[in-house]
Amino acid sequence: MNYILCALLAWNLIVFFLYGADKNKAKKGKRRISERALLMAAFLMGGIGATFGMFLFRHKTGHWKFKILLPLFVMLNIAIAAAVYVYWLA
Repeated sequence: MNYILCALLAWNLIVFFLYGADKNKAKKGKRRISERALLMAAFLMGGIGATFGMFLFRHKTGHWKFKILLPLFVMLNIAIAAAVYVYWLA
């Protein structure tokens, strides 16, 4: 149980910093991380980190895909985590 929580925390921190890195690259005019990669990282259990990264770094806040999909991914991530806990860990 603790390993799963640590892994989820670590992954969400990675996704959070991924959004920060992309914002930094945008400011410097460097090659960016694709929107698809950012959304996929959020979908793959990184929705909470992506949401915090989006708002803290003020990155992708005007894009409709991110406004709609990130909250859906967070709800999906929470539902999956709850299901794993209830059916396999409890």
